Amino acid sequence: MNNSLIIALDFANGNEVKQFLQPFAGKELFVKVGMELYYQEGPSIIHLLKEAGHQIFLDLKLHDIPNTVKSAMRGLAKLECDLVNVHAAGGREMMQAALEGLEAGTSAGRKRPDCIAVTQLTSTSEEQMNREQLIPGSLMDSVLHYASLTKEAGLDGVVCSAWEAGAIREKLGPDFYTVTPGIRMVSDHIGDQKRVATPEFARNTGVTSIVVGRSITRSADPLKSYEQWMEAWKGVTI
Repeated sequence: MNNSLIIALDFANGNEVKQFLQPFAGKELFVKVGMELYYQEGPSIIHLLKEAGHQIFLDLKLHDIPNTVKSAMRGLAKLECDLVNVHAAGGREMMQAALEGLEAGTSAGRKRPDCIAVTQLTSTSEEQMNREQLIPGSLMDSVLHYASLTKEAGLDGVVCSAWEAGAIREKLGPDFYTVTPGIRMVSDHIGDQKRVATPEFARNTGVTSIVVGRSITRSADPLKSYEQWMEAWKGVTI
């Protein structure tokens, strides 16, 4: 988990995933399956990726009443993904229920999936948070509050932007995961993200793992782009 580069497989279907992965044959990747792909393909896409030897972040951002989240996580645990998540806004009781479901659904002798909570989406600005969510104050304060609540609930870390990761690390310790989307090279278009940062900035601020999508998946040469990203993220030539 530490120092991972997670590729966001934001594709419409499994065939597109298979085509994308062809140049990576023999490489063990850490990949993210989000709502778009999972809702089209279901558990079959997880089985395909596991058979290929990849680590999987199942990014469904559960947010519901505690009992529903607990039951859902019990089922998702059987897929044996490496990482799953919820929305911290669901509250401490819901997050604790998520862990209970994961523990109940994990086969004997196996490690339960790591579970992290989304603080504020990297597409959210402070102005949006104040006006649309009616949360006053700074975005940093909101993220730190959600991160603290997540740790109190016993989860393994949070999803945040690289701009908040350093403060989270300082407050909650280096073993509390910070998984950061919104990572872009200087030359990249930021798309629908608001709080973006370069891989070098993320590395220097102590981010645990970065999530990268279109910069790799929409590249004319995905394998070359992946290698360039790994070099920028890890600070060494691979």
